[in-house]
Parts: sequence; structure tokens; C-alpha cells
Amino acid sequence: MKRFKVVAVGGTFDELHKGHRALLARAFEVGETVLIGLCTDSLAKRLRKNHKVASYEERLGELMCFLKDRGLTNRARIIPLNDPYGPSISDGEMEALVVSRETEPRAHEINRIRRDRGLKPLEVIVIDMVPAEDRIPISTTRIKRGEIDREGRLLKPKG
Repeated sequence: MKRFKVVAVGGTFDELHKGHRALLARAFEVGETVLIGLCTDSLAKRLRKNHKVASYEERLGELMCFLKDRGLTNRARIIPLNDPYGPSISDGEMEALVVSRETEPRAHEINRIRRDRGLKPLEVIVIDMVPAEDRIPISTTRIKRGEIDREGRLLKPKG
């Protein structure tokens, strides 16, 4: 049984990895409709990631494949995010936000803005970061550095 009609989740979703998949899976567990905010290229640039980020089209394509493979396309709406908040600070239908432990502070910031605007705060559902084999969280940065693969398996150091 779904707990919420509309939940939101957001991110860059670069190198769609096991941690991203866990976050998305949780959103679909608790929400009937899931709004997926996908950072645009300009937002990704402003977030100053410490690695090159795949283009919006590439990341959108991967996300679409993930949803299609799991039969979730009819329950998802992908929204381009041009700022860190997207519709979460203005959408009255949205009931919950699914975030990782790393992005939890942003969810509380969103709720402060919603309260200031007279909107009901969103329920915040936090998932723990998914650890790699070495118990350090899986991240796109680590994947881009060649430390781990998208499943969190350690890669042999080159040399």
C-alpha cells in the first residue's frame, strides 16, 4: 500500500549507480506518482561537481531505461531542475520528499521555504547512503575516479 499520492526525489543521477537506484526504489515504494527532478546541465555546472557530468540527455536516457526496465514509466514524471528546489517549494500536491542522508539538509531547507510560503511541509523520508565493498558510500565521484563500479565493487588500482 502506497503511503503518498505524490512524492518527489531529485538529483544529477550521473553514472546511475546502486545508491541512485536505492533512492528511486524507495520513492516508488512510498509514492503512487514519483516526480523525479533531474538537474539540467546548467544546474549541474553550478553545483560544482568535482568531476565532469554526463549531459542532461545522456542522464535522462539512462533514467528512462531504468524506469522502463522496472515498468515504472507510467508512475514517474521527470522534471528538469534548473535550481536545487524545483517544484518542491511551490507544489501543493506533493506530500513527501525522498532524500539520501547526504541531501537531507536540503529537504529541511525546502520545508522552511514551504512554511514561509504557507504550504504544508513535506514528509521527509531519508535513506542511508549505500556502501561500496569497502563500506565507504558509493558515489559518482568514486566511480569517475575508477575506485569502484556502479555496484560498489572495488576496482583494481591501475599500475
